[in-house]
Amino acid sequence: MDPRQVAQVDVQWPDARRIIRSLYPPIDLFEDIADPADWPLLIAAEQKTNPRLMVNLGALDLVPEARRVGGPGASYLMSPFTHVSPDRPSRFSAGNYGVLYVADRFDTALAETMHHHARFMARTSEPAGWTSQFREIVLEVAVRAHDLRDEVVYAPALDRVDYAPAQALAAQLIAADAEGVLYPSRRADGGFCLGLFYPDLAANPRQGRHLDYHWNGRRVDFYREPATGAVYRVDEVEGRM
Repeated sequence: MDPRQVAQVDVQWPDARRIIRSLYPPIDLFEDIADPADWPLLIAAEQKTNPRLMVNLGALDLVPEARRVGGPGASYLMSPFTHVSPDRPSRFSAGNYGVLYVADRFDTALAETMHHHARFMARTSEPAGWTSQFREIVLEVAVRAHDLRDEVVYAPALDRVDYAPAQALAAQLIAADAEGVLYPSRRADGGFCLGLFYPDLAANPRQGRHLDYHWNGRRVDFYREPATGAVYRVDEVEGRM
């Protein structure tokens, strides 16, 4: 599809949500108050005493210098772009570049991450029980996105299983200087998601709730908020979870 045929829309979500695994710690360089323009010098100096620095940072060169962000919470914005791999493809990337996925609300982010967590647990034949810990990230987003909400026109890119058409379209859009895509959630009815192609399109990331997911051997059927001890049942939705 010619990317010029895809309509664009201004999206502003002051309370966008993202849920990530808690095992990923903040990256000191990204959280530092130093200007991102100074990072190459800081990296060169610190590499003399910290040979694992580049493992922690990931592939920084994948993010154009002008689009890098630093300061408190910056790890949540930068890491999806510097820690990429063909072993971890996503809807809009084959793993050769990063995409920052955010949802319009908590329920959407919850459904999306539960689906992907369940796929991982099934592939590795994990036993039933309370499993990984997650954290909610609340952030602000302002982007002129390419609009893929028409589920008929963009059906191939919105396929629930085959991501190849979406990856091909995203590669074309990025080559045409697109900033992101807006699309209907495939896991939460009525929810919407954004795939952002650069970290500076989101701002003010702050941590929200901590979450635990319960895996019953087939799907995630409960989640728990450790701070309160509250446990919530997740209803199975045909064709979604």
